[in-house]
Amino acid sequence: MNMQIVIQSQGFTLTDALRDYLMKRLAYGLNHGDEYISRVSVRLSDINGPRGGADKRCFIEIRLKHLPAVVIEDTEADLYVAIDRAVERASRTLTRRLERQRGFAPGMAAEPESADWGAKADAQSCVSHS
Repeated sequence: MNMQIVIQSQGFTLTDALRDYLMKRLAYGLNHGDEYISRVSVRLSDINGPRGGADKRCFIEIRLKHLPAVVIEDTEADLYVAIDRAVERASRTLTRRLERQRGFAPGMAAEPESADWGAKADAQSCVSHS
């Protein structure tokens, strides 16, 4: 990944293991949009501190070149789960944004390169062999 990644933690000390885990998840989840991404900012926070509960937040902001930013936030009891869910959602949102930019609606197949090819295939399938 050639994009700039900034990771901040609030309410706890960011361990090397957690940083490595996050970097691997980002590399895997965002690799399909690498050339469109200029910067990724991640804020990890423990909202309630030692009181516990569903208070581990992962906030991701993906700055895109010439497109609006993708902003995702997820809060869970486990920070690793919050990271997983936030990166998965960011990946899906990025995919949709890039598909729209390219002119495809989500789930649509690309047009054949030549419209003539499709017409020839249709004509050949209509020919009956006696």
